[in-house]
Amino acid sequence: MLFNSFEYLIFLPSVVVLYFTIPVKWRWLLLLIASYFFYMCWKAEYAILILFTTVVDYFLALKMGRESSGKKKKRWLVISILVNLGMLAGFKYLNFFSESVNALMQITNSGYSFPLYHILLPVGISFYIFQSLSYTIDVYRGIQPPEKHFGKFALYVSFFPQLVAGPIERSTSLLPQINAPCPFNQQNLISGLKLILWGFFKKLVIADRLGMFVSLVYENPTEYHGLPVILATVLFAFQLYTDFSGYTDIARGSARLLGYELMINFNRPLIATSLRDFWNRWHISLTTWFRDYLLYALPYIRNKKIVQSNVYRNLILTFLLMGLWHGAAWTFVLFGLFHGLMLVVESMAEKPLRRAGISGFLSRYPGFAATLGNLYMFTMLFFSLFLFRANSLNDSVLLLSNAFNFKNSAAYAGEILKNLEVMFGLLMIVVLLVAEHIHAKHNLIELISKRPLPVRWSLYIGFVFFVVLFGVLHQEKFIYFQF
Repeated sequence: MLFNSFEYLIFLPSVVVLYFTIPVKWRWLLLLIASYFFYMCWKAEYAILILFTTVVDYFLALKMGRESSGKKKKRWLVISILVNLGMLAGFKYLNFFSESVNALMQITNSGYSFPLYHILLPVGISFYIFQSLSYTIDVYRGIQPPEKHFGKFALYVSFFPQLVAGPIERSTSLLPQINAPCPFNQQNLISGLKLILWGFFKKLVIADRLGMFVSLVYENPTEYHGLPVILATVLFAFQLYTDFSGYTDIARGSARLLGYELMINFNRPLIATSLRDFWNRWHISLTTWFRDYLLYALPYIRNKKIVQSNVYRNLILTFLLMGLWHGAAWTFVLFGLFHGLMLVVESMAEKPLRRAGISGFLSRYPGFAATLGNLYMFTMLFFSLFLFRANSLNDSVLLLSNAFNFKNSAAYAGEILKNLEVMFGLLMIVVLLVAEHIHAKHNLIELISKRPLPVRWSLYIGFVFFVVLFGVLHQEKFIYFQF
C-alpha cells in the first residue's frame, strides 16, 4: 500500500478513528494488526520475514537481559547480528555476489559459475532489519532494557508509518511511546494533517513531476548530451530530496495523528556547505545508525592514542557499506566510496586551509563562505549522483561523458524551455526553498496560525486543491522503497 494511493486515504483515517475509540489497553494490538495488513498489501508471504526477525530478536534480547556475563551477552548479540545480516544478505545481496564472482570467473576462464536466483526484494527489509538490530545492540550495551511484551516489541519493529522507508527509529524513543500511548490531542491531529499535506506537495507536485524528465534522460543514456544530462542530474537531486523527505513528512504526520512522534530525518540538506554538513542533514536516522553502531565501534586507538589513519580508514569503510546498503550494485558501492574519500579529503584539508589563512578570511564573510561551500557541496553531490541514479556502471560513465558534450545545445535548450512540466517543476523548487527558508527563520506554521480563521482555512483548502490539481497522480513508488 502506497502513501500516495486512494487505499491509504481510506486506511489511515479508519485506523485513527478505531485507535481512539477502543480501550487503551488494546490499542497496541490494533496498530500491530494494521501494520501487518499494511505490509501484506505488497506481498503477504514476506510478512513472515518481519515476524521471523521479531521473534529472533525478542528472545535473544531476553537472553541478554538475564545474563550477567559480558561474554555470554556477546554470544547472543552475535547470533542476532548474524541472523539479521544473513537474512539481508540472502534476499538483497546474494545475486549481486554471484554476478560479481561470475564476471571474475569469465575473465579467468575458469568455466564455473554461481547460480542466480529469482528473488523479489522485500519492501523495506533494510529499514526494519536495522531497526530491530539497533534494539538488540542497545540491550547488549545496557542502553535499553529488554521489552518483555512480545506484541509491543512486534509493533516497534513493524509500526506502519515508518515500516518500509524509515525513519529508522531507536527503541529508546519508540518503545516508551508504545508502552505509554498518548490520549487524543487536537493539536496532534491538526499538525499531523499539515505535515501529511506538505509531504504530498513534495512527492506529487515536485518529485513525481521532476521524475518524468529525469527518467527520460537516464533511461535513454545514448540519446542525450550536454544540457539535458546536466539538468536531469541536478533535478534528480531535488527529486530524490522531495521524494524521500516527502515520504518522511507523511510518515511523521501519520504517526502524529496517533500520538506518536518520529524523529526528524532531513534538515534542509541541499543548503549544506560541505559533504560532512550534507550527511549531518540527509537521512539522519541512517547516518546516525552507521555512526553509532558501526563507525564508533571500529578500532581507531593504538597504544592509548588516536591514530588518524585508522579514523580515515573507518570513515571510508562506513560510507562504502552505507553505499552498499542503498543497493546491490557496484554503482552504489562506488557512490559510498566516493563520499567516504571526499570526507577524508575535507578532514585532511582543514589544517592546511587554516594555516594558509583561508579559513580565517572566509569566517569574516559568512555569506560568501556559505555560498562557496554550497557550490562545492552541490558539485560533489552532482558527480556522485551519476552513480546513484544510473542503471549500471556503463550507463553512469556514458552519461557523465555525455554531460560535457555540448553538441546541439541550442536545440536542447529550446526543447527544455518548451517543456512546461520542467518549467513548472523548477518554479515549485523555488517555492519549496523559499518556504523552507521562511520556516527555518520564523516558523511558517506559526505565522499561518496567527492569521484570522477565514484566511487560514482559505490557505489550507486552497493548498489541498493545488496539490490535487497539479500533483502527478500516477501512484509512483517512493524511490527509497527499492532500498
